[in-house]
Amino acid sequence: MVMPLFDTASTMDASTAVPLGVSVPRAESDGSRPAPRGRANVACYAPGVASLEIVYSAPGGEWRVQPLPNVTQGVHHGIVEHLPAGSRYGFRPASGAQPLPVPVPAADLDDDGARPLLDPYGRAVDQRGGLVTSARTDSTFDWEADGRLRLPWRNTIIYEAHVRGQTQLHPDVPAELRGTYAGMAHPAVVEYFKGLGITAVQLLPVHFHLDEPHLQDLGLTNYWGYNTAAFFAPHPGYATRAAQDAGPQAVQDEFKRMVKALHSAGLEVILDVVYNHTAEGGPDGQTTSFRGLAENRYYRTDGHGKYIDTTGCGNSLNFSEPRVVQLVLDSLRYWVDEFHIDGFRFDLAVTLCRNADNDFDPQHPFLVGIAADPVLSDVKLIAEPWDVGYGGWQTGRFPAGWADWNDHFRDSVRSFWLADRAALESGGQGGSVAKLADALSGSAALFEASGRSRLASVNYVTAHDGFTLNDLVSYDRKHNEANGEQNRDGHGDNRSYNHGVEGPTENGEILARRAQSRRNMMASLMISLGVPMITAGDELARTQQGNNNAYCQDNAITWLDWTRTPESHEMLRSTKRYIRLRKEFLAAQPHHFPVLHEQSYLYWFDHNGQPMSMDRWNDPQHRVMQLLLGSEDGELEGLVVVNGTGTNITITLPRPAAKGTAPRLFELRLTTSALHESRQGGRVASGEKDLVEANSISIYRTL
Repeated sequence: MVMPLFDTASTMDASTAVPLGVSVPRAESDGSRPAPRGRANVACYAPGVASLEIVYSAPGGEWRVQPLPNVTQGVHHGIVEHLPAGSRYGFRPASGAQPLPVPVPAADLDDDGARPLLDPYGRAVDQRGGLVTSARTDSTFDWEADGRLRLPWRNTIIYEAHVRGQTQLHPDVPAELRGTYAGMAHPAVVEYFKGLGITAVQLLPVHFHLDEPHLQDLGLTNYWGYNTAAFFAPHPGYATRAAQDAGPQAVQDEFKRMVKALHSAGLEVILDVVYNHTAEGGPDGQTTSFRGLAENRYYRTDGHGKYIDTTGCGNSLNFSEPRVVQLVLDSLRYWVDEFHIDGFRFDLAVTLCRNADNDFDPQHPFLVGIAADPVLSDVKLIAEPWDVGYGGWQTGRFPAGWADWNDHFRDSVRSFWLADRAALESGGQGGSVAKLADALSGSAALFEASGRSRLASVNYVTAHDGFTLNDLVSYDRKHNEANGEQNRDGHGDNRSYNHGVEGPTENGEILARRAQSRRNMMASLMISLGVPMITAGDELARTQQGNNNAYCQDNAITWLDWTRTPESHEMLRSTKRYIRLRKEFLAAQPHHFPVLHEQSYLYWFDHNGQPMSMDRWNDPQHRVMQLLLGSEDGELEGLVVVNGTGTNITITLPRPAAKGTAPRLFELRLTTSALHESRQGGRVASGEKDLVEANSISIYRTL
């Protein structure tokens, strides 16, 4: 195939340095003149390269190479005459001064020095054999009336899921759709989400990612996907085989159909995004894109050119560089505009907010840029508020408009229900109720300095990294041998408790105690003020066999097991019950609940129905509390009673806080003890006594 020649001078004059990536030439996009099919403006930021060329292949055509003749402030740009949708392409330092496109043998592209670099703005990635390239797609898709849902934070319940793991073993999803975007959109899966009661599906990374070389050597893969190589491209490995065979456009469309299906069911889609580092790893790692274009601009280095790594992944993107900030903002906006994404959870978000001195800055240009952006300021923004660098723990310090993963909540709930219980049952001493009370009430003091409310707290007990909920109650120690690192990886401090036996058991008493601990933690999550997040499978008592760092396990260790056991059936039923109760309660509350004009409508009492004293709060021997949830009109709404002791306790239900108010009647809506079915619906008046079982939560509503 011979490409027609073109006027070199007019091409050089016509190209522009913006927008970055591949686009319709500006003179043609404004309609001032007809656009020849496939004619493209190509622009790539590569100040580290003296001269850059594009290597490309139109659909069905041979590979060609053409220099980008213009350079504007580090951006190499030029016009390519035949680069239609479906074309594959990449960049590399120019090997000669030939101004016209010339053929290049495909075999030559396999050489390390000649292999094309991915376009940082590439909208898709094509993988054929060992060659990985960017690909051009178009944005045509029939969204019909679909749009972002904009659900209020207060009504949000997040479900953290993995595209492959969610459906890989699902019996009602056709085999060819399992583990794919299409599988997530299958009616059986969508109906499951709706029946569970969640409002948002938060997907583990779906940007194109690569496996680390050390995992490849072990025959493993980066299952979680926290190793991004292309920030604008959906990962093709999560598409159906039919879509992969059809090409990048089909992969992109399958992703969009997934979003559309979830939206039609009233479910938001939140993406877990990894902008803190790239798949190129440390200075001796693979070169796939950024390192070959502008290593010292894209990556944070010290005064000697040595990488500064605050991610633990070999490199950190340099957010002191305006072009890096621009790249990330452009990527985020693209996913919102083109894929109708409702929000983002930012992995190791502190790295994105480190200034030129490598300090966290809550007024960082990246944060300011998002706040000032009319598109991005209107989506859900969730920070993982730490990284591994100096001063990396910043929970509570992100600015207004953001919500933070609240590790304080995670640790407090685990400690109270598991670590403390283990200590008490071995003859030691547990903690008081104070930290749990603070967590359940939204960690207000933690977020107060940033000017945010309790809704800035994303509460969770488990996440993708760490033990599952079931493993928290089944293992004292991590068991990560399958990862090939002699069990050295993963956290050692899990605040877990196996209840007497490490791992699986048939002991009925231990299984019952584990089940109650699972219910306690799930109920704590659902009654807490803030935004709850469930990890996929926790509602089914899923196990990872004690692996608390299963990032490289693309197998039954991480995939959801849909086989119904008595344990999974009971846990699912309980989780649905807790979610329903949360929704019922909040539906009757004003949106500013539980605080209005600095007046809190949360009232705390001891087991005798008396206001909690400081001595009671700090006494580790006193592990019982009552939380009365009031309202601004003086009506009582609900009562949460926590018994963290190993014995049944008789409590006195508190009287109304307002003087002169008549006693109210409480109805027991649920208890996490094994007696829920027999006790549900029981009624007790304020000032009267009731029984709360050992290590349990009871929740009442006023009549």
